[in-house]
Amino acid sequence: VPDPQYGLYAWPCAVVLAQYVWAHRQSLPGRRVLEIGAGVSLPGVVAAKCGAQVTLSDSEELPRCLQSCRRSCLLNRLPHVPVLGLTWGRVSPELLSLAPVDVILGSDVFFDPKDFEDILTTIYFLLEKNPHAQFWTTYQVRSADWSIEALLCKWNLKSIHVPLHSFGADKEHLASSSLPGRHTIEMIIISLAQSDDT
Repeated sequence: VPDPQYGLYAWPCAVVLAQYVWAHRQSLPGRRVLEIGAGVSLPGVVAAKCGAQVTLSDSEELPRCLQSCRRSCLLNRLPHVPVLGLTWGRVSPELLSLAPVDVILGSDVFFDPKDFEDILTTIYFLLEKNPHAQFWTTYQVRSADWSIEALLCKWNLKSIHVPLHSFGADKEHLASSSLPGRHTIEMIIISLAQSDDT
């Protein structure tokens, strides 16, 4: 959501993912949630407000993004939410020492195709450590040419498409954001293709 005083802007994908988090708020108290590529952190902030134990992360190479995470926490009276530098595709001490997670959030992380495999490498690493966890992600369709299907196969991951109308996010305007409107936004849930319960 735009905030002229602080220059914070939540992209349409973040608003849609936050709507999904809100629609599932009953399941969140006590669950451990990690938001990747968080930036302004709208989905993670909503999850924290709904009682989840949230950790926010963005690239350790982007201090301004990490600063945005911290600023969002302070503006929303969530000073105790940890903010970590996690770079996709890099096995860092921060990634290795991460506490268990139940839900990973990522809005519009599938933005640049050169990052797709690094993102899914990181997601695979997290899901291998937490086999029952899920990755909830929204993305904007920018090109008919790119797809993550082959990479999901390669990394033994599966995805379920979640129709926006199923959680009330198919409106022209959502939380003062004009969307999906001129944007084609999709939501998927990614999990391990073979986990203990399949």
